Amino acid sequence: MTQTTAPSPLPLSEADTVPSLYRSLLAVLENTLTVPSDRPDETPRATLNCLWALAAGQPLAISQANQAVIGELDPTAQEVVQTLVKRRLNGELLPYLVGRQDFMGIVLTINTAALVPRRETELLGRTALDCLRTSTAVEPWVADLCTGCGNLALALAVQAPHAKVWGSDLSEDAVALAAANAQFINRPDVTFVSGDLAAPFESDAFLGKFDIVTCNPPYISAAKLDGPYKESHRHEPRLAFDGGPYGIKIIQRLIQDAPRLLKPGGWLLFEVGLGQGEPIRQRLARNPVFDVIGTHPDSNGDIRVLAARRKS
Repeated sequence: MTQTTAPSPLPLSEADTVPSLYRSLLAVLENTLTVPSDRPDETPRATLNCLWALAAGQPLAISQANQAVIGELDPTAQEVVQTLVKRRLNGELLPYLVGRQDFMGIVLTINTAALVPRRETELLGRTALDCLRTSTAVEPWVADLCTGCGNLALALAVQAPHAKVWGSDLSEDAVALAAANAQFINRPDVTFVSGDLAAPFESDAFLGKFDIVTCNPPYISAAKLDGPYKESHRHEPRLAFDGGPYGIKIIQRLIQDAPRLLKPGGWLLFEVGLGQGEPIRQRLARNPVFDVIGTHPDSNGDIRVLAARRKS
């Protein structure tokens, strides 16, 4: 669900100093733009600041919007920012327009090869960090499946520098983006490989070696993607959302395949969609491979992350 924000006039201290084009575009956005419910920080002013900075040659993530210098643009840049505003109002996602997105405190590059990282996935990241902090391994191994742009793998590597992290994705374009992000944040030690779920790690070098396996799998049903979600996800890769007829096809495969990668006592952590948490928790509880099942709700009390420990 989205909401339209009420106009908020510029402070008097700014009204006489910002360019007139900025003021007029801000008025358009405040009267027209719908703020995504899953990205509430994309307010009209923050959005315009990012687009203005991009037109001036300074790509910024939404978290950096207040760093934008709102100065006069040359005629070419003025045309660019007006075009960018039109594209945003036509539904193109701001992170794709500016080529930047932040996740768990790090700024990454982003393009249409991967879905835009969501704030809700930071719950998965925090849960994984908790497991890493309590791990007795000197250098815990982490595999992030369905890694997308590499946001979760890289955030874990940054915040748990003692961990050794790999990421994998079925999409070779997403893997290329993730590898570029590893260079972008100067973490070339994080390795990204292409392949379907656990397949890239099906060798003696990896089987039974991981302390943690994380995954943000596709979990939206195909029917929803062709219906209510079609417009809101039209600019993102369908592969990253499509969980099959009931939305749990990939999750079922994950539960089946991931334990082979885990050490005894290792953790499988993954995100689920709204309403999926309890049924999948019950499925995990019936699986003899696991001995501890944990649920992690979001701020609304909905289970969004499940944790399962491989039996020691």
